[in-house]
Amino acid sequence: MLDERKQKILQAVIQNYISSAEPVGSRTLARKYDLGVSPATIRNEMADLEMLGYLEHIHTSSGRVPSAKGYRLYVDSLLPVQPMSDAEKAMIDSWYKNKVQQLNQVFQETAKLISKLTRNVSLVLAPRIEQAAFRCLQFLPLDDHRVIAVLMTDAGFVENRIMEMPEGACFEDFQGMARVLNESLAGHTLGTIKTKSLNEIEAAIGDRGLYNSALELINKALDSQNKESLYLGGTTELMEQPEFHDVDKVKELLLVLEEDQLMKDILKSHLGDGLSVTIGTENKYQGIQDCSIITATYHLDGELLGSMAVLGPTRMEYGRTMSLLNYMNQNISEVVKRLRY
Repeated sequence: MLDERKQKILQAVIQNYISSAEPVGSRTLARKYDLGVSPATIRNEMADLEMLGYLEHIHTSSGRVPSAKGYRLYVDSLLPVQPMSDAEKAMIDSWYKNKVQQLNQVFQETAKLISKLTRNVSLVLAPRIEQAAFRCLQFLPLDDHRVIAVLMTDAGFVENRIMEMPEGACFEDFQGMARVLNESLAGHTLGTIKTKSLNEIEAAIGDRGLYNSALELINKALDSQNKESLYLGGTTELMEQPEFHDVDKVKELLLVLEEDQLMKDILKSHLGDGLSVTIGTENKYQGIQDCSIITATYHLDGELLGSMAVLGPTRMEYGRTMSLLNYMNQNISEVVKRLRY
């Protein structure tokens, strides 16, 4: 473990580099930070930090920048607390209130908001429909021979479909079927409904044609939404960062971001980890080894649903970004509940 003086100097180097994106030398540190030692002492300590792998030289510059190892120690042990400001919290609350009017907008708008506040790429993984719990099935009369079926889940997914009435059936029969299904299936995930024994439900409905119509609607919902949805925002903002003025770096990064399944796998690998930070070469994919990813999982009524993440240069504002994701994590379920009821 580094002694206190080395920790303070490493912390100062990282904070200066995060704000300036420029390598820093001992004289700059002595002038800007109250380290209590001379530039010569700082220079010797920085040399030791470089030898230990916490700092690096860039080209022939006399200044130094943090390494992935340096950032890791900073995030784990030296990160100053950076709580969300009241103004930022008010902006988030206002954004959801004014821009999100339907449940299916929550995740897309969350991605936009995170990228706007961090100036980095945001990724939001929305739940698979199979993981969402059945909430209710409702029918609306369309004409003498057809009804509109509306299947809703606790995560806000809605499947609408026009259904033909079986011969001899009437709208009241569909209403009765909805009551049976809602009583029997409430709280079950759609994935388990598909394999669950439905004999009792069929017997309660009392009509094979009606039962098949309801089962067909559930199966259609599963078929149409059998994968997680990934919402991405902020690519343009990320390109404005000094680290990505290099065209080759940008190409590599964009190629990775275009791999939809790859990005889903990266986010899913951190499901259940709470708040997780992966720095630089800790990322195993080549195109993002100059980046860091901060991931937070989110829940609904205590059940793990998905994750949100910020991807940016290793020079990102870790403390502020972690506070933002924590705040979003705490509030996303409240937004869903508000829109659902």
